[in-house]
Amino acid sequence: MSFLILSPQSCVRALSVNSACLHCETSCPVNAIVISERLPSINQSQCVGCGGCVAVCPTEALKLDDFDPNELFFSLVSQDEIILSCQKNVPCLASMSPEQLIALAQLKGDIVCDIGHCHQCAIGEKVLHHFYPMIEDVNYLLEATQCSSQVLTKEIAYKEEELGVEVGRRDFFKTFHLKKIGSIKGDFEKEVQKSTDEFVTYTTDSSHTALLRAKKITDRRKLFFTAIKRSSEPTIFHVVDSTKMSFTSQKLLDESKCTACQMCYRICPTAALSSDVRNSKIDFDPFLCIKCHLCHDVCETDAITLSSSYNLKEWYAPTVQNLVTYLVRPCDECGGLFSSVAGEKICRRCQLEEEEALELWGLNEK
Repeated sequence: MSFLILSPQSCVRALSVNSACLHCETSCPVNAIVISERLPSINQSQCVGCGGCVAVCPTEALKLDDFDPNELFFSLVSQDEIILSCQKNVPCLASMSPEQLIALAQLKGDIVCDIGHCHQCAIGEKVLHHFYPMIEDVNYLLEATQCSSQVLTKEIAYKEEELGVEVGRRDFFKTFHLKKIGSIKGDFEKEVQKSTDEFVTYTTDSSHTALLRAKKITDRRKLFFTAIKRSSEPTIFHVVDSTKMSFTSQKLLDESKCTACQMCYRICPTAALSSDVRNSKIDFDPFLCIKCHLCHDVCETDAITLSSSYNLKEWYAPTVQNLVTYLVRPCDECGGLFSSVAGEKICRRCQLEEEEALELWGLNEK
């Protein structure tokens, strides 16, 4: 069976104590993942290796030790006909993300998803409950880009000739993963976790500092960008319903609520939100956004909101949008430069020090 690996320094919950991300926990069909304090905890013996959590993790912090969806992408691009099946090339249909499916359809034409085994699978109904709406959204976006390809679901029930007999759910996974057994190294700790019905907890420490600060684009976003660049550009850039877009967004910012605290762009894991050396503005690049919701979680004044629409032009001609620009001036108290939001003459730090002094002197009650 597969071993699920979490890179805690990449998890959005590690980037902020305010993160409300629950994607991996809510997507798991066997409840093998729970959010314990800040980070996910994993029960390896309960996990069936479907890869559903890998597909929904916005920062690719989760992966299976014997299945890489990005490697699969390159393999499928070289094929004439693409059929995705748990008995052929994926551990489960849940392991495919919308980005990957859209990119494949843009490059190769129709994608067929084999649901023939789902109805006899222990987790099949739960997977299809989430898979069908996702496919509807994918096809909606493909149509909006004037792409003639679709992602189809068919009850093919693909079966390797040498199998010859019907097998159960765990046998499905064993059959798939045994094909790669030669490349999997034995690991005592992994085997112990697989055989022990306990949740393994994860933490971050000072050794993860540099990785926590790193800004990087996910591999599937790079593949998506490459596929879009190689596909035909639509004659009209449609504005679509943002609820159909689970993997990126466009944002709005209320200047009257923004306090220039800098938290949103400092915490953004991909640099979709950014500023300049003077911290005089907040810019946003929709194509880099992975919709992790961190910027919203850390914004105390709720100044940042999601737009109800998304302009597909951002897929083909990405532009950096300026959300707000501030007046940068020297603080009258300390002389340091700061972003003056409403004409303030002293920086936030000096303002806090003044408030604390007044409280100590008992003058703030007047």
